[in-house]
Amino acid sequence: MIPIFKKIIVLSVLAIFASTALKAQKKLDDVLKNIDHKSEFYGEIAQTIWNFAEMGYQEEQSSTLLQETLSDAGFTIKKEVAGIPTAFTAEYGSGAPIIGIMGEYDALPGLSQQAVPEKKSAGKAAGHACGHHLFGTASVAAAIAVKDWLKATNSKGTIRFYGTPAEEGGSGKVYMVREGLFNDVDVALHWHPGSQNAASAGAALANKSAKFRFYGISAHAAGAPEKGRSALDGVEAMNAMVNMLREHVPEKARIHYVITDGGKAPNVVPDFAEVYYYARHNRRDVVIDIFDRIIKAGEGAALGTGTTMDFEMIGGTHELLPNLTLQKLMHNNLSKIGGLEYTKVEKEFADKIAISLGYQGVDVRTAKDIQPYKTEAKAYGSTDVGDVSFAVPTVGMSAATWVPGTPAHSWQAVAAGGTSIGNKGMMVASKTLTMTAIHLFQDQKLITKAKKEFLERRGADFKYIPLLGDRAPALDYRN
Repeated sequence: MIPIFKKIIVLSVLAIFASTALKAQKKLDDVLKNIDHKSEFYGEIAQTIWNFAEMGYQEEQSSTLLQETLSDAGFTIKKEVAGIPTAFTAEYGSGAPIIGIMGEYDALPGLSQQAVPEKKSAGKAAGHACGHHLFGTASVAAAIAVKDWLKATNSKGTIRFYGTPAEEGGSGKVYMVREGLFNDVDVALHWHPGSQNAASAGAALANKSAKFRFYGISAHAAGAPEKGRSALDGVEAMNAMVNMLREHVPEKARIHYVITDGGKAPNVVPDFAEVYYYARHNRRDVVIDIFDRIIKAGEGAALGTGTTMDFEMIGGTHELLPNLTLQKLMHNNLSKIGGLEYTKVEKEFADKIAISLGYQGVDVRTAKDIQPYKTEAKAYGSTDVGDVSFAVPTVGMSAATWVPGTPAHSWQAVAAGGTSIGNKGMMVASKTLTMTAIHLFQDQKLITKAKKEFLERRGADFKYIPLLGDRAPALDYRN
């Protein structure tokens, strides 16, 4: 039997722990409420960046706005990191653990769109068809909220925001990883706009991309064709060979290209032509092999057409390395936050978008519900978050910022991202990131467990080799 004085001590200790837990929960609740109170403020920032619609490595205004927002909140800013004018870090606090939150803010070319439910150009060169204006803003909101919690609770640790430009093909994070900017981070968080709320284990395809440039000899196409050597013939011959190559690559491989320069006039044999290629697969070693074969096709095309060829690596990303320890935590937090409710006006907008996609109206439960947790996912696209995930334990989620059923990289995604639907989904992500970061600060055993899983999944013999090699950042790849 426990003596009465020992019982009193035990009860007193339990009471102190309970009181401390209640105070910590209240602080967390206050932080989440403050995010809601500032939703209009963050919505204005997101829509300002939506209007900027700046492409990769050209995001001067977007990057500056996010830097100023963080600086005003008390963060220390490091500008132009990794040799990239629009990349930055922002930090608050000191010591371990160090939790990183990533934010993107680049737009896509050729997807200008007004915030209306029918296709109508906004008269710009680009549009936020992947919702990165929401991505960057929500992540900034989360970083500031975590900072507020650290300050209110006098907790030890560091929150660091990563401003990561040019995700769309420019591989901005790869240069930041290569520069060692994630080396001291314990856990990295991210999210992405989408058409549903989910925090299951993610997946992404490894990717290599390059611009292949052919050089020929100009001549009059009718008067002296024998004098010319067509650079466009080189591009077309390369494309023909790569299209035959598709039969002889693994089924899950993807190869895409666009001719970015095919000459200027039909009656002039073009002395320059360029084609821009992507190769993808869910294993980077397969991507490397396919890409080497694409290079051989280019070399053969140049030989056969009497032209010369060189190429410039543009991007290269690893596949995504999942971390189920972290993923389950984020799923639980997303489930607590919940999705979003449409107003009548938002539902009318969504129904019109749905019709443009071939659906008869929208089931609003998709925006409100949280998708069931899954430990595996199929990869469809690529992201430079993949390289981060091989440098540090990484976890992400998606939020319903678009009308359910909307594909990324579409005018419908741009349209919804410019409305309150996008803003509401963004705040779901912000609060989920905030809760997840705070839980990691509170329970560092989770960090230890996540690191153990990370090292096991990555493998003891892993050595990081960027798929884009040692090239400098491709700052002009959108020009």
